[in-house]
Amino acid sequence: MVNDPVGDMIARIKNAATRGRSKVLCPASKMRARVLDVLADEGYIRGYHLVQVPGAFPEFEIELKYFDGQPVIVEIRRVSKPGRRVYSSISDLKPVKIGIGISILSSPKGVMSDTAARDANVGGEVLCRVY
Repeated sequence: MVNDPVGDMIARIKNAATRGRSKVLCPASKMRARVLDVLADEGYIRGYHLVQVPGAFPEFEIELKYFDGQPVIVEIRRVSKPGRRVYSSISDLKPVKIGIGISILSSPKGVMSDTAARDANVGGEVLCRVY
């Protein structure tokens, strides 16, 4: 049993990128799918798809993205954890690495990047930072 599903997925992505893997598997859930949608829209992963194995829990196969042999995701870090939730209003939301990276937020309007949250003028829970 995993207490932090998003944190588990982030650790799997980070470990696979460090080892130079092209794909990584992680258990499927709606929250993970929403975070992966943001990563795909922002260009940090190639994409993902659902893998159904009879008699097993469905999994996502995440295709990592590389540029000149180096992973596009240099660092991905979980911010809000089950033991310490971190919320941010729109005015307190700072750019990641001077605008090079993104923050992924869970807001009342759904899971979105920090730029989309600024456009929608909504804050929320900061799930992770990627650059």
